[in-house]
Amino acid sequence: MPAVKPLDAKQLYRYCDTSAFTFQTTAELSAATEIVGQERAVDAVRFGIDMQRPGYNLFVLGDPGSGRHSVVRRLLEARAATEEAPSDWCYVNNFGEANKPRLLRLPAGRGGELARDMRQFVAELPKVIAAAFEGEEYRSRVEAIGEAFKEKEENALRELGQKSSDEGVALLRTPHGFVFAPMKDGEALTPDEFEKLPEAERDRIGKLIEDYSERLKQLMLQFPRWRRELQNQIKAASRETLGMAVGHILDELKERYRELRVVQGFLDEVLRDVVDVGEQFREQPREQMKGEGDLAQIVLSGSLTPARYQVNLLVDNAETRAAPVLYEDNPIYPNLVGRIDHISQLGTLVTNFSLIRPGALHRANGGYLILDALKVLLQPYAWEGLKRALRTSQVRIESFGQALGLVSTISLEPEPMPLSLKVVLIGERRVYYLLKLLDPDFEELFKIGADFEDELVRDADNTRLYAEFIATLARGAKLRPLAREAVARVVEQGARLTGDAERLTASRRQMTDLLQEADWWAAKDGHDTISREDVERALDAQVRRVDRLRGKLHEQILRDNVLIAVADARVGQVNGLAVIALDDFMFAHPVRITATVRVGEGNVIDIERETELGGAIHSKGVLILSSFLGARFSRNLPLSLAASLVFEQSYGPVEGDSASLAELCALLSALSGAPIKQSLAVTGSVNQLGDVQAIGAVNEKIEGFFDICRARGLSGEQGVLIPSSNVKHLMLRRDVVEACAAGRFHIYAVQTVDEAIELLTGVPAGEADEEGMVPEGTINFLVANQLAELSALRQAYMAAGKQQAGNGQANGGEAGEEGGEPAGEEDGRPLS
Repeated sequence: MPAVKPLDAKQLYRYCDTSAFTFQTTAELSAATEIVGQERAVDAVRFGIDMQRPGYNLFVLGDPGSGRHSVVRRLLEARAATEEAPSDWCYVNNFGEANKPRLLRLPAGRGGELARDMRQFVAELPKVIAAAFEGEEYRSRVEAIGEAFKEKEENALRELGQKSSDEGVALLRTPHGFVFAPMKDGEALTPDEFEKLPEAERDRIGKLIEDYSERLKQLMLQFPRWRRELQNQIKAASRETLGMAVGHILDELKERYRELRVVQGFLDEVLRDVVDVGEQFREQPREQMKGEGDLAQIVLSGSLTPARYQVNLLVDNAETRAAPVLYEDNPIYPNLVGRIDHISQLGTLVTNFSLIRPGALHRANGGYLILDALKVLLQPYAWEGLKRALRTSQVRIESFGQALGLVSTISLEPEPMPLSLKVVLIGERRVYYLLKLLDPDFEELFKIGADFEDELVRDADNTRLYAEFIATLARGAKLRPLAREAVARVVEQGARLTGDAERLTASRRQMTDLLQEADWWAAKDGHDTISREDVERALDAQVRRVDRLRGKLHEQILRDNVLIAVADARVGQVNGLAVIALDDFMFAHPVRITATVRVGEGNVIDIERETELGGAIHSKGVLILSSFLGARFSRNLPLSLAASLVFEQSYGPVEGDSASLAELCALLSALSGAPIKQSLAVTGSVNQLGDVQAIGAVNEKIEGFFDICRARGLSGEQGVLIPSSNVKHLMLRRDVVEACAAGRFHIYAVQTVDEAIELLTGVPAGEADEEGMVPEGTINFLVANQLAELSALRQAYMAAGKQQAGNGQANGGEAGEEGGEPAGEEDGRPLS
């Protein structure tokens, strides 16, 4: 097997070639872009925007900070700029059912005009009404109606009195009313004179008085009906007067909105209502009439106040020149579907159509609404309210209590608004797939998923675009221009953040943060442009701010509280590498892995799993080790060992299979007796065939071991074994690269466990020949020999145990007959 050589320093860090840049600073770059390497997602967004079918709303997937919001908003605004501004929407009083306000749809800008015109109308209405009722024409007409009624009453009484006087009975008016009295020669008789009349005459006059009294009574019963007729005539005169007085104002408004039938109908209803109830406006107290524009008066619009004719401009698009693109940062239920406000009046909460407030769905209607998926899902009933609006294509404003059926009091029921908009949800991938799995409505309403890349290929074209992307971010944040060396360093950091030298991160947030901090260092040093050194200082400062825990852990290792050896060699002991991730900061540290072997039944015991500290993936890796041993060394004989593997001084959960190569090497060392060099650390996953597989965080793992070795002194023998498939991911720190270039530290890339164990022990692994035989003295020979010995020991133990059991059974039968104890009881102990 050819010896594995350390990697060349050029393989440990891929520099960005500044000669590929045609600029000196980013100030020279004019073609700026915010969309780099997102062609698939951009195509999906554009398709979702163009598809004008029900349910083709969008869900944008990706990690936070990837620039999804800015990219999506830019695409939406570009499309919205080609579309017309949507309509205005207004709520007006429903004069027939005040608790069901009507909705008017008007062209953009006309809603505001109507609201202003109706406010002016309301302001003029009391004056018009007062002038109409106080005018000479109205007074004369009312007086004429009253005089006619009075004359009619007097004529009826006069006619009745004339008839009665012709028959000798006088109709007299007294302070208590009308009475009939006998008369003679045109004079009313006194009671004494009446008694002196003949009896027949008295009877005749009595009957006449009784008859005319009945007639008078019937006449008096007609007077209230005549008075009602009088009131109706006065009311008709008032209605006619109001119609003439208010009609000319409304005629002007109708002429202004002659092409809008909905406004024409509303103005007709206003005129009818003014004619019906307008006369009562003058009965309102003067103080109340003066404040008809105040909120308190508007709330009374269900009663007889002019404010009932105002217009509630719900959505005003007068200043809008294109379709709206709205982002709702706080998507609680009322902020999405609207709300109905209340005010306290005499200890009671009251409301009306003028207190209806729009939600994001109203304001974005006719355009695009952007929402954070997780925020919507976390708000009570917001998700259900959004789905209901999209499913029914209308927005129904109702309180949270009404929506849940918790409120039984009478409230407003505004006419729902027809809905036509595109909703864009932005969230993480787990949210998207959980919704698809758990919510049957989701796939129907959000048919398009736009998945934003977390990284992009690092090639010449993308590097050039990435430089433009960096320039765009700097220009957008109003930062100093970057020198091309600084751009190159940012590009290199973009690769480091992905953990892959052949990829670049798409995280807009991380890049923006780095540029802003580099700009701060440039300002502190008085630089006109951001240099590579400024970027380096910003990166160092970022690490220093979050480095406390790593420093504490390294301190524990250097003080030998956590036992880690970086020199000498030991059997069954290897340095593994563990990673700790703290938000955006990830670091690694060495961990001691030990293995022990003994005779057993072929079990490899994972102590981490037994103590419930090992995760499922880690446990899978350990089981693969057992399978590898059995497949390679125990095809023709039983695997007869019991092995234990453990992460020493590990007090928390262990997950992942990146330590399986180290565990296998420790196990092979324990079986072969070959000591492992403690100057080397190992990371890598292994499969059943002994192939070494790629792992994550390879840069951090190498640097974690390097830091401990450097603190204890670099001897030139120390290094790290990594999978060869991880070489393309290397973007190591400058100090690590320099140490490797000087030969004081080494990185080895291995493809198989044989290469790894040979590097760790210095003993050849041993390749099997055509007959399956390996050279004597190699690792594989020693392991196979040890496993054969363990198998023979186990078979001997089993044979001895069976023989002992048989002797015990025979002796026990004889003893039973003789009444003694079975022989061999003392020989039943396990053999040592």
